[in-house]
Amino acid sequence: MKFIFSYLKKYRVLIVVAMTIKSIAALGELMLPYVLEHMVDNVVPKQDGTLLFLWGAVMIALAVFVRQTNVKANRISTKVAKESIYEIRRDLFWKSLGLSGNQVDEFGLPSLNSRMTSDSYNVQNFIRSFQAMGVRAPILLLGGIGITLTMDVGLASILCILAPIMIALVVWVSWKGIPLYERVQQCVDDIVRIMRENITGIRVVKALSKEDYEMRRFGEANEQMAGKDIKAGIVMALPGPLMTFVLNVGLTIVVIVGAVRVNGGVTKPGVILAFLTYFNMISMGVMGLNRVFMMMSKANASATRIAAVVHAPDELLPIPLEEAAHTDQKDYIVFDHVGFHYGETFGEVSADKFDGMGRQKCLDDITFSMKKGGSLGIIGATGCGKTTILNLLMRFYDADEGGVFVDGRDVRTYDKDELHRKFGVVFQNDVIFADTLRENISFGRDVSGEAMNAAADDARAREFIAEYEDTYEHRAVVRGANLSGGQRQRVLIARALAAAPEILLLDDSSSALDYKTDAALRRAIREHHGDTTTIIVAQRISSIMSLDDIIVLEEGKIIGHGTHEELMADCPVYQEIYRVQMET
Repeated sequence: MKFIFSYLKKYRVLIVVAMTIKSIAALGELMLPYVLEHMVDNVVPKQDGTLLFLWGAVMIALAVFVRQTNVKANRISTKVAKESIYEIRRDLFWKSLGLSGNQVDEFGLPSLNSRMTSDSYNVQNFIRSFQAMGVRAPILLLGGIGITLTMDVGLASILCILAPIMIALVVWVSWKGIPLYERVQQCVDDIVRIMRENITGIRVVKALSKEDYEMRRFGEANEQMAGKDIKAGIVMALPGPLMTFVLNVGLTIVVIVGAVRVNGGVTKPGVILAFLTYFNMISMGVMGLNRVFMMMSKANASATRIAAVVHAPDELLPIPLEEAAHTDQKDYIVFDHVGFHYGETFGEVSADKFDGMGRQKCLDDITFSMKKGGSLGIIGATGCGKTTILNLLMRFYDADEGGVFVDGRDVRTYDKDELHRKFGVVFQNDVIFADTLRENISFGRDVSGEAMNAAADDARAREFIAEYEDTYEHRAVVRGANLSGGQRQRVLIARALAAAPEILLLDDSSSALDYKTDAALRRAIREHHGDTTTIIVAQRISSIMSLDDIIVLEEGKIIGHGTHEELMADCPVYQEIYRVQMET
């Protein structure tokens, strides 16, 4: 709750106003049975039609006043909820963008999605509800008991006995419900993950006729979540029927005792009518408290999950120059005996692949350097660490051993924006956004029309863009599903080239291109981006054989380093790749 209230501080005046108005409305609501009792016991016996009409008008006016004040209070509480949850979602989104690679791996993308959606929705519901029911319910409960005490202490004592029992029941059940809702939200993460995987890979699922398999997988996760949700719902719903039972018993006792007291002349009939109405109000107050506590349980679990992201430490802040690593090499990009791992490992792997803490090594003693404007190709089997080298270069992760340097500086000394502005990059499975091709290429940067045309030409994207009637204004759908694989890759490469980067990183970005287009792309990069330092990760030798330098990776280690000719002479693994790809 501390996390939620930290966002509500700036709205405390509006919250006080809303709760004050709601309190006035609740007090007005409490006066209605009191006026009814006065009419039945004091006005009706006088048989004065005018007086009866006047008191009836008072009741109508009081009801209209209660309705209007409730509407006003609800509007204010909705405004506070809307604006505060906007700020929470904004901070959550902004923090998610700044998480390190390790933190993203730890939280998981599905979990980040559910925290942004269902968790923030739970918090919004609570913020809106506690301003209304949080004040109305206690006033109806305590005010109803207080007024009945002034009417008939004997009958009111029945309510005084029942109310604490119901309140204690609500508090206890709510305390039990918080951890249950935390487990429900964890199951929501699993469902979001499965849905995300299936939506992203829908074509693969259909192509392999695995709809039934994915339905079973989703069904298992859905059943698990439903089971936990039902359990939480049952626990949180327990007060409802129990309180209804207690209230019905109390109501029966009030009617019986009241009838006896009326028959004995101790109590008037209007008091009994008022008591029955106040009994319902007290019931509404207790049920309102139950609902508030239920929402609070959900919101507390959700707020804890959101706060874990928002308050996550900034892991990749720039370090002072005096704490940075140094290198004697003068080249533009330097990897100096770099070692790295991706956290915990699974399965059976030989001991020499682990570091001293039992974590699997992804990169081991990676050393190479590049001159400014040079080109480097990286090739190797899947999972050998090719993409990891790019991740370390852009400082999505920090190396565990050794140092990574750009322009003579440890990458850890750069502000992240200063470092990332040096790069144009195309990752594996990169994203085309649901927007125009112009926006996908410019990507919010100040890219002139001339620069965009040049980048599209170099990426060999302009030829198909020109075929659209609306050219650059043609809209791509989500993930570029209305573009072919080759078209998507060419748009992504145009995006990387559009801002004339100092360093160009292409991670298996031409796998969907034919050999002719791939060759034309590489030629355009050499001719028009000669000052750009280029690193190409590829599976095809043809994509890298003309580069200045090539690295061959195997299980996180460099087993070959040199030009194409040098590797053909002394690297058996490279020779085998060449033979398989080029000679068969």
